[in-house]
Amino acid sequence: MTTFSAVVTTGIYCRPGCGAKPLAENVRTFELAAHAEAAGFRACLRCRPYRVAGPVAADAPELVCRAVQLIIAGALDSGTEAALGARLALSPRHLRRLFHEHLGVTPNQLARSRRAHFARRLLDDSDLTVADVAFAAGFGSVRQFNREMRLVFRASPVELRDRRRRADRLVADGGLVMRLPFTPPLHWDALLGFLSARAVPGVESVRDGVYRRTISLDGEAGVLEVRRGGPDHLLLWAHLPFWEGLIHVVERVARVFGVDADLAPAEAALADDPVIGPLIAARPGLRVPGAWGVFEVAVDAVLGQHSPRAEVRAQLAALVAAAGSPVHGLDGGLTHLFPSATTLADADLLSLGLPDTAATTLRAFATAVAADETLLDAGATLADLTRRLRAQPGITAATAHHIALRLGHPDAFPDTVAARTTTDPERWRPWRALAAIHLITAGEPGREAPADTALGTWTPHRVGT
Repeated sequence: MTTFSAVVTTGIYCRPGCGAKPLAENVRTFELAAHAEAAGFRACLRCRPYRVAGPVAADAPELVCRAVQLIIAGALDSGTEAALGARLALSPRHLRRLFHEHLGVTPNQLARSRRAHFARRLLDDSDLTVADVAFAAGFGSVRQFNREMRLVFRASPVELRDRRRRADRLVADGGLVMRLPFTPPLHWDALLGFLSARAVPGVESVRDGVYRRTISLDGEAGVLEVRRGGPDHLLLWAHLPFWEGLIHVVERVARVFGVDADLAPAEAALADDPVIGPLIAARPGLRVPGAWGVFEVAVDAVLGQHSPRAEVRAQLAALVAAAGSPVHGLDGGLTHLFPSATTLADADLLSLGLPDTAATTLRAFATAVAADETLLDAGATLADLTRRLRAQPGITAATAHHIALRLGHPDAFPDTVAARTTTDPERWRPWRALAAIHLITAGEPGREAPADTALGTWTPHRVGT
């Protein structure tokens, strides 16, 4: 977990490793940059703490973590703390009290800080105009943007742009390139292998160490590319129809690769386990992969209930070709956008070669999601999410947990993995999702795990036995 040191005598806060050497009695420690800012400190000009990933501690209460995820998804862009609390069955007052107790800021302060930090990175790294940066970062107006940047950074956006360092500027041959910072290590090869095995044909591809996919923004197509950039960051190339709301595109990409995850508590808790400990040592920094489109992951998982991985890929390719919106002029095998739940609910799934039971289950599931998008709401608890998913006809517990795992629930654990271990996975609580990913990725000695079902159908080897 990254912590920030605030120097009382100068009123600035720094990230670890900064060259400043203040006296210990003049230093206060904050876990979040937003907390330091709320306490009246400004970012250090030397180490620029706004450029590093600042995850919420993994051991924070589940309600707080769920609320933060909703904020990241944009719940407070135009909504209120009252509306956010309602989604979590909390009063606004109790929500603010939880945030103050565990994060040191209100929900609104956290949301404003995230927008300001993202905007500052765009001012440093890109050549977008100030107005474009404002709307890309989720601000409602340029005036609001100017006011917030002065509050957080004590300077206007134009002044901040003038201060940027020459080495910060990133130039792309078309589109926009951004750094996705993370706290090292990050096991890129294993993470990319997991995503490659589950890439949707026509929508996603993994080639030469680069992950690419098509996305839909308000019905218009875009393309994303992610590759390893350096020891503490990935590089994202975004080719989008417009820049408004870019912050949420970047946050969703960050979630796919787990770059904002706080791995330390989970790895520390599992390090001495005789099964998972050696796997962590072999692949330090392996993150639990998230999902760009939860419905995509859900469709994959539903099909995986009935067919082996090779057939699932063929079925996904047929679904995309028949029901996805075509995207022309792309290379690398990218041809379509993934079809929506509404589209799949009306599609003739049997004509695509799906097994009868898979087609029936998928149509019913797509119909349910089209009627109620909150069925896949990231703000639900693990118990509520899996209960609602299992209430859908044909959805198994393993599928429900697979979806929950990719949604970011740290204790999700599909029984397709549990059935093939000789160890009771209950002892890995509350970090079973990380344990599951390590088991899946380990596969057989000397190679990455084959993806035979939604989460693999292999027998993990106990290292050292």
